[in-house]
Amino acid sequence: MKICIVGIGLIGGSLAIDLRKRGFAERIIGVDNNIQHQNLALITGLVDEIDTLKNGVEKSDLTILCTPVNKISEVLPEILTMIEGSNKIVTDMGSTKSSIAEAVINHPARGRYVALHPMAGTEFSGPLAAMGKMFDYKHVIVCDKELSDDDAKRRVVEMLKVLNMKISYMRSGSHDLHVAYVSHISHITSFSLALSVLEKERDEENILTLAAGGFESTVRLAKSNAETWSPIFIQNSEFIVEVLDTYIEKMNLFKKHIIEKDSEALCELMNKANEIRKILN
Repeated sequence: MKICIVGIGLIGGSLAIDLRKRGFAERIIGVDNNIQHQNLALITGLVDEIDTLKNGVEKSDLTILCTPVNKISEVLPEILTMIEGSNKIVTDMGSTKSSIAEAVINHPARGRYVALHPMAGTEFSGPLAAMGKMFDYKHVIVCDKELSDDDAKRRVVEMLKVLNMKISYMRSGSHDLHVAYVSHISHITSFSLALSVLEKERDEENILTLAAGGFESTVRLAKSNAETWSPIFIQNSEFIVEVLDTYIEKMNLFKKHIIEKDSEALCELMNKANEIRKILN
């Protein structure tokens, strides 16, 4: 297959590595507005060539959108118009789905689009962050499968199997609710903790000296790319605000029991939280 990857960063670059190495992609065309990303993708061999969006789509059997979610919503209708009446396929790697789905719900070529969200990534960004095997044995959500043409679904599922991913199916709305709880709130929490520490600890040396594994793992996501996550928070705002309300309620419970020095109530809260092991193990 000839593949066009739009957005050659962590996700797009990692896809390029494994889809080429595992024989799924015969040729990879990169599309990216960032000149530095273009050059790095060529120099490191992530892509065979750089081209415009229009040319990349025209040359390819499959187009994979790996840009921030607001850009996916903008460009997806345009791509579907380009490929209407053909056997070409387009898919995306967006972390929200409802806004993207709404952007193309009435498009005559909607069937050529398969909506994906791979639950994989790191806090790093750009082509140099790309790595092989990043998707192996990770979960991927296929959304609104009934709206995609059968041949398009088969080909995209074939790609996911090449990546060794575990496939689940959801509607867009359910997906956005679930990821607000398991992914998006984690990033907001990490950003908030980093801001709190930076505000109180003016002496950077103290932060580094006292930082232990717990702090490092909790704040790791605060290094994530703002241009990626700001559109996610905006597009999934309804569910994220719901989750934030619940989160703030729990934080206030901890605050109340700490102020009251109520050890028994604190233990009860933490023991209840320990039940998360049943889900994660």
